[in-house]
Amino acid sequence: QVQLVESGGGLVQAGGSLRLSCAVSGLTFSSFAMGWFRQAPGKEREFVAAVSGSGGDTNYEDSVKGRFTISRDNAKNTVYLQMISLKPEDTAVYYCAAVKYWRLTTTMDYAYWGQGTQVTVSS
Repeated sequence: QVQLVESGGGLVQAGGSLRLSCAVSGLTFSSFAMGWFRQAPGKEREFVAAVSGSGGDTNYEDSVKGRFTISRDNAKNTVYLQMISLKPEDTAVYYCAAVKYWRLTTTMDYAYWGQGTQVTVSS
């Protein structure tokens, strides 16, 4: 049974930082690329970032480049999303997901999903 469990969300002021974690079990972690998506109220779920199975390749949505960093620890079966300089428009539920190829950015490409963690950025 594949499980992805996100943690680390919360309430932060604009300009602040948060680090999200996603613990994965039930699959060969290093064989999967991992991604982060987010969904704001009334909006579609959108791609944020992805990292290859080895951690050597990353892909970011333009609005988060330079502010968010995705990384992974294959020894711990965990993927991270470090977020700095947060803005109110970053407010959303953040989801981690597993995919076979790190360049894929649509929700349909991702096979496994976590339950999400809420990030709220106040102005």
